[in-house]
Amino acid sequence: MAVPAKPASLVKKETRADAIAVKAKAAAVKAAATRSARRREIVKRTAGYYKKYEAAEKEEIRLHREAKANGNYYVPAEAKLAFVIRLRGVNNIPPKPRKIMKLLRLRQINNGVFIKLNKASKEMLRIAEPYITMGYPNLKSVRELIYKRGFGKVNGQRVAINDNSVIEESLGKYGIVCVEDLIHEIFTVGPHFKQANNFLWHFKLSCVKGGLRKINNHFVAGGDF
Repeated sequence: MAVPAKPASLVKKETRADAIAVKAKAAAVKAAATRSARRREIVKRTAGYYKKYEAAEKEEIRLHREAKANGNYYVPAEAKLAFVIRLRGVNNIPPKPRKIMKLLRLRQINNGVFIKLNKASKEMLRIAEPYITMGYPNLKSVRELIYKRGFGKVNGQRVAINDNSVIEESLGKYGIVCVEDLIHEIFTVGPHFKQANNFLWHFKLSCVKGGLRKINNHFVAGGDF
C-alpha cells in the first residue's frame, strides 16, 4: 500500500489557506478600486466647491464695483455663521449665561464653536456677551480651524480627523464623506449644518499671544469681548 505524500489533514489545511488567500486578494483589489473611485469623486467635488467659492467672490467684487460706479454703497448680506470663543472662567457668572454657554458647548476658557446665526442664537449670544468673544470667519479661517484643530465626535469620544473614513462613517448618510464636504457644509451653513457641527468636537484653542488685555471691558472700550 502506497503512503500518501501528505496527510489528508495537511492537504485540507493548505486548500483552505489557498481559498482564504484568494478571497483576501480579491477583496483587497476590490477595496483598492473603491478607494480609487472615491478619491476621484472627492477631487471632483472639491474642484466644484472651489469654483463656487471663486464665483461667489467675483460676484461680490462685481456688485461692489457696480455700486461704487453708480455712486451707491454695496451692503453685503448678513453673516450666517459665527465663531464664538469663551473668555471667562466659572466664577461670578449668573445662571442664565452659564446655561447658555453650556448649551453652546463652551465649557472651558478658550473653547470655540461654530454657531448658525438666527434670531434665537443671536439672543443667546447677546445674553452671554460679557463672557465670550465672536467673529464672522471666512473660508480660510474655517478650513484652517478644521484641518489644524478639528476633532470629531464618534460614540461620545474625541477622535482625530486623520482620515476621511472617520467623517464618512458618521456623516455619510448626509452626503458628507470628506473634510472638504465638512468645510463646505459649515462655511455655507448648509441643510445638514446641525449634524456636521455636532460631529465636530468643540475647538480647544491656545491662549492669545501676549495675553488678554481686559476681559471685563468691551472691544470698543479697549477690552477683549
